[in-house]
Amino acid sequence: MTRTLATALAAALLATGCSSGSSGGTSNTKTSEAADAALKQISTGAVLSKGPNGESPSPAADIKLTDDELAKVKAMNAKAAIVMHYGGNDWSTAQVAGLKSRFAELGIGVVAVTDANFKPDKQVSDIETVLSQRPNVIVSIPTDPVATATAYQAAAKAGVKLVFMDNVPSGMKAGTDYVSVVSADNYGNGVVAAHEMAKALGGKGTVGAIFHQADFFVTKQRYDGFKATIQKDYPDIKIVEEKGIAGPDFAGDAQAAANAMLTKHADLSGIWAVWDVPAEGVMAAARAAGREDLAITTEDLGTNVAIALAQNSLVKGLGAQRPFDQGVTEANLAAYGLLGKQAPPYVALNALPVDHTNVLEAWQQVYHQPAPANVANSYKK
Repeated sequence: MTRTLATALAAALLATGCSSGSSGGTSNTKTSEAADAALKQISTGAVLSKGPNGESPSPAADIKLTDDELAKVKAMNAKAAIVMHYGGNDWSTAQVAGLKSRFAELGIGVVAVTDANFKPDKQVSDIETVLSQRPNVIVSIPTDPVATATAYQAAAKAGVKLVFMDNVPSGMKAGTDYVSVVSADNYGNGVVAAHEMAKALGGKGTVGAIFHQADFFVTKQRYDGFKATIQKDYPDIKIVEEKGIAGPDFAGDAQAAANAMLTKHADLSGIWAVWDVPAEGVMAAARAAGREDLAITTEDLGTNVAIALAQNSLVKGLGAQRPFDQGVTEANLAAYGLLGKQAPPYVALNALPVDHTNVLEAWQQVYHQPAPANVANSYKK
């Protein structure tokens, strides 16, 4: 977090008396005002995350191509492969859609889209397979920074321009081994989820946290952002239980973890989940336990959490990424690589706070299309 933003958030929290420990309606109002002030700071464009190697963020809006550069890229008739870590969610689908849309405008043909299902050995095999198709560009999100490093290094040595999503293989350097890495503000998304939790609980209660067990840079950032914000800004909210999940059945694993938390802590007020698929498991556990009063916050605007937000039910708020725009940015950086144009090492898009009031508008921002009928028709005023 930058010093300026940290100072602004601290001033907002102090001014509203969030940490006073008082109770009742006044405390709830002060907590909500403090949280809203912090969320407003984030929504105006501030990025709280650093890059995988501590890089300062560069805004996605700065990644541009001139008309002359666009014409040069089109004339190359380049080929690209998209090597995903996991394809089973709305985020991945939107990321690929953004990539394909911008690649089409750049005249870059997509020769392969792969899904490793969070398995590093499968991703290594995927990289080897797509290299046989001789792509000029690979855009990828590494499942594991160590286990996949050799495969990505081989691609770089073969002359392939690499653009990464979120994570970077160990031992590789921006500008030398790869073009750049693009990410949402994952730490900021965790911060958003913490403030949304505080609003839902009126600044007081006990919560559980379900995090991603793997050594995965961006999901750890979310966990760090959520936990640090609760501990620093909301002393009357206690994290009483934490559980890591490894997948690949993230919803099922999260449901089991939430079941255990609700059994052990009968008065548990809320549960944070690291992204929307685990949050779906938490919703299932809450409903099975008759806990429609449980407050759930998370990251990523998937369909099922969007429906819950529209209904103003279990999910109270989340920090959303903009995966379509991330894909567009990654495609533009691929063009930078093809042109030999210098790129910033870490490019980030700020977090998007989402709650019941703006969920339909947020869907349009995230996916570049109107909310689907099952989300829109669920909205309750």
